[in-house]
Amino acid sequence: MTDAVTSEAAPKRDRVLIFDTTLRDGEQSPGASMTLDEKLRIAQLLEEMGVDIIEAGFPIASDGDFEAVKTIAEACRKARICGLARASKKDIDRAWEALQGAAAPRIHTFIGTSPLHREHQLAMSPEQVLAKIDETVRHARALCDDVQWSPMDATRTEFDYLVETIDTAIAAGARTINIPDTVGYTAPGESASLIRRLRERCAGIEACVISTHCHNDLGMATANALAAVEAGARQVECTINGLGERAGNAALEEVVMALKVRRDIMPFETGVDTRKIMQASRLVAAVSGFPVQYNKAIVGKNAFAHESGIHQDGVLKNAETFEIMRPEDVGLTESNLVMGKHSGRHAFREKLRDLGYELGDNAFEDAFLRFKALADRKKEVFDDDLRALVDDATTSQANDRIQVKFLRVICGTQAPQSADLILEIDGEERRNTSDGDGPVDAAFRAIKALVPHEAALKLYQVHAVTDGTDAQATVSVRLEEGGKIVTGQAADTDTIVASTRAYVNALNKLLVRREKSAPASEISAAQ
Repeated sequence: MTDAVTSEAAPKRDRVLIFDTTLRDGEQSPGASMTLDEKLRIAQLLEEMGVDIIEAGFPIASDGDFEAVKTIAEACRKARICGLARASKKDIDRAWEALQGAAAPRIHTFIGTSPLHREHQLAMSPEQVLAKIDETVRHARALCDDVQWSPMDATRTEFDYLVETIDTAIAAGARTINIPDTVGYTAPGESASLIRRLRERCAGIEACVISTHCHNDLGMATANALAAVEAGARQVECTINGLGERAGNAALEEVVMALKVRRDIMPFETGVDTRKIMQASRLVAAVSGFPVQYNKAIVGKNAFAHESGIHQDGVLKNAETFEIMRPEDVGLTESNLVMGKHSGRHAFREKLRDLGYELGDNAFEDAFLRFKALADRKKEVFDDDLRALVDDATTSQANDRIQVKFLRVICGTQAPQSADLILEIDGEERRNTSDGDGPVDAAFRAIKALVPHEAALKLYQVHAVTDGTDAQATVSVRLEEGGKIVTGQAADTDTIVASTRAYVNALNKLLVRREKSAPASEISAAQ
């Protein structure tokens, strides 16, 4: 038995634990692959925000996942670090191995309990599932004091049988009972009712933390999570930006801000520093390649924007007329500093701090050089330009196997349109000139000639960061190869350069994904 910090088995009634699963469930979004360094940066920011539990990954899924969980467990000393495992001793042992360096480790194990999962995925009888729960939870508890157990597809499981499974898990040593709405099927009233009924029926559940894990397939994930909290759940599983499989998960920023803004009807609190929400949102969007929709609650670009004359007039007179929270509450600040090519390092660092970025010395110098290059091409550099610049730097890794070194294109009304491209591949420069149906197509053909692959282009998207003809373009490229989906992003005032770098960024991620192999198909269905 480990002597690590024990679980918060009985938090104060008004305290809700935030369990972030961006690095596990969030990364299961098709195309949302992250490198180890990117996962570590996100984990460190989550810990800095005050997130209670970080689910760092699924250690049995691949060597990459194992290393990510191991690295995060060793680096994060305040937050509880959790590894996911199926109801298998092999899975649980691998998770525990990855968590050895954690100050406060947690093993999270699960098994499908609904008739659909028992019959079609597991091919097990109800009695066999109960026996497996008892065996594997006891095994996990023999290794780790803090064990969380989940009945996958709980909201479609027969209630009496669900009670049996939970009773079995608690008796075997589980200290947190998580109730997943795996397919986003339930509604708020049902979510609350289920938690209340379980609290009444399950033996020993009063000594456990009840958790909720809601998917957003019907657009009710956050509402379902909050309903569960009102009914007695004291842990919410969520992700930054609601990232996750299919329609995603309950969004951390929505859950936390709803509890903060509506304490009059939900008298609960979290330990999250909400002023870091925007920073976390932008970091996750940048490294995952999943941009935040403009009208996304809390973190969308339009969340605090007003165009209606009536709204603008009201906000100018008193912001509370049409705003229920302050922009600075989630980390949005306004600054009078205008950035340009004459701006120095001090002003640049202060501007980045205003925007919620704290960079190390090496990262700051790299960002400053990029800023100077951008300022030479633009008269004024806006806040969104700087965000795009820093986010672009996060997606470009110095150790990427493929890097763009030179690009020249010929385009216009007369053919041929061509691209002359030099890539550095594993330290060796290679050159190709290709024709295409326009400069982007020509550049992509040149990349494919230099780096042969069978990946299909599934998405090519261009977004102007600011107004004006000198605006930066942020380009997203999504590739699919053999069921592996990756998304690359890049920003530049030259759209063709941004497009080329985004494609190369996606290829670098694909190379990483090729090295990962899942042990079984059900890994993707976890929770």
